[in-house]
Amino acid sequence: MAACSFRRSIASQLSKVLDLPPENLIKSISAVPVSKKRHVADFQLSIASVTEESSSDCLAQDLHLQAQKLADRLKCDAVVSEISAGPGTVNFTINRELLAKTVLQQVLKDGSQYGVKSELFSTVPRQKAVIEFSSPNIAKKFHVGHLRSTIVGNFIANLKVALGHEVIKINYLGDWGMQFGLLGVGFQHFGNKEKLKSSPLQHLFEVYVQINKAAEDENTKKLAKDFFRKLEEHDAQTLSLWKQFRDFSIEEYSRIYKRLGVHFDEYSGESFYHEKSQEILKTLEDKGLLQKTIKGTGIVDLSEKKDLSSFSTVMRSDGTSLYITRDLAAAIDRMNKHSCDTMIYVTDKSQSNHFQHLFQILKLMGYDWAERCQHVSFGLVQGMKTRRGEVIFLEDVLNEVRSRMLQNMASAKTTKEVEDPMETAEKVGLAALIIQDFRGLLSSDYQFSWDRALQSRGDTGVFLQYTHARLHSLEQMHGNEQLTDVNVACLQEPDAISVLQHLLRYDEVLYRSSQDLQPKHIVSYLLTLSHLAAVAHKTLPVKGSAPELAQARLCLFQAARLVLASGMKLLGITPVTQM
Repeated sequence: MAACSFRRSIASQLSKVLDLPPENLIKSISAVPVSKKRHVADFQLSIASVTEESSSDCLAQDLHLQAQKLADRLKCDAVVSEISAGPGTVNFTINRELLAKTVLQQVLKDGSQYGVKSELFSTVPRQKAVIEFSSPNIAKKFHVGHLRSTIVGNFIANLKVALGHEVIKINYLGDWGMQFGLLGVGFQHFGNKEKLKSSPLQHLFEVYVQINKAAEDENTKKLAKDFFRKLEEHDAQTLSLWKQFRDFSIEEYSRIYKRLGVHFDEYSGESFYHEKSQEILKTLEDKGLLQKTIKGTGIVDLSEKKDLSSFSTVMRSDGTSLYITRDLAAAIDRMNKHSCDTMIYVTDKSQSNHFQHLFQILKLMGYDWAERCQHVSFGLVQGMKTRRGEVIFLEDVLNEVRSRMLQNMASAKTTKEVEDPMETAEKVGLAALIIQDFRGLLSSDYQFSWDRALQSRGDTGVFLQYTHARLHSLEQMHGNEQLTDVNVACLQEPDAISVLQHLLRYDEVLYRSSQDLQPKHIVSYLLTLSHLAAVAHKTLPVKGSAPELAQARLCLFQAARLVLASGMKLLGITPVTQM
């Protein structure tokens, strides 16, 4: 990684002056974000990170003084051409030709591995992670929360795989519980086998809505209870109907996930664990953790003082299991099956309490690995409606974004003739959805807006796709071969330096996202890269320039496109080459 060699070189000089091992200094040296005000250094060392006293004891002027003293003791060399002190930082500017040469060579050599090979990740152990995400309920709305869970979980999986971890992606379906009693009765009344085959999600949802209206009626309630009891008792006819609901639904889900570019290693579900959850209740009882209430429900005391100020209900009064009991069984089963290092659950923040309880009970049961379980939560999306009204199915969202994008492409002056407009519109539209979703902190709620998401200028997924397509066609026009030997002396303009400086920071951005699992760092990096590339595209023409200059610029744009493409793929976006 280009930045690594520079950090190492700076660290080795600092280590002699500060008498600290270079290893301790590398993480304190960071690339400086590009500024619109132009000239900024390439790297900086924060004085607070290397001084003995904690930074809060140090006044700002003391830190500035220390920075000045340290800067005075350091010397420029073949790598560093300028050293200066800033407010509490020492700034290093890399020899300009060396910067261009190292960055471009590294990007073109590493390709999609650029950034992930960085030594920032050398101390991070390779792990096996199980990630549970998407997890819709069969026969209920596949709501926008499931869409968020799907794209967030997919991003985390992509990032971990890129960094060399082993990942198992699980879709844990809501395919068990009382609602199947209702659905079974509903299907006996209003169901249609043909419709179930042709559009299972739509049909089961309609049946569920119809039977729910009748569910107030005591007789319907009784029938639903009977149906579910038969299901629990493995009655052949009842199970066969339930299996059809599940199998047809998974088939349709898989097709929709394919449109999103998402696939799962395993389709699991609550139904797998309804029997194992009885074993969980027995274990809880044997360990003295299960307490009965007056009403006969089973609870686990989670309070520190054991005064029931915090508890979790794990059993109904009739002895049947609850959602959390099945989750306990699923967690233990996964750990036995995959012996993973970490288990990540991606759901909305309303379930934070549920997962806190889940991890606490696992710990009480003696499973130390519960410490390595993590709930990645996200906020709610408001206002996602299609032209026909409220969103019910994910497919409605995908069709809507595709049709709106097709319309925009048809009316845009810049649109080229594309081979498959439908497919291009889908990929660009999906990029728009993902970027609008990933721009802020995952935990924050946001107001969805079609107009904002689909703008072709500004900080949108459409702009990223447009930039990628534009840079790609630039390469097509001027010969598509890998450029290796270019004269880097031609890349000294401020707009070229800005792109190079930004490319230098990519590994730090990836490292940050890998630490907190927030995609926003990568999103903001790629948007800035696209803006910098757009400016450079205007001010540094390839066409009509002398061959040597044209080659060097083309190489710069190719490097920018490669990094843009690999960042987009991490986010779950397929870059388009024309639009």
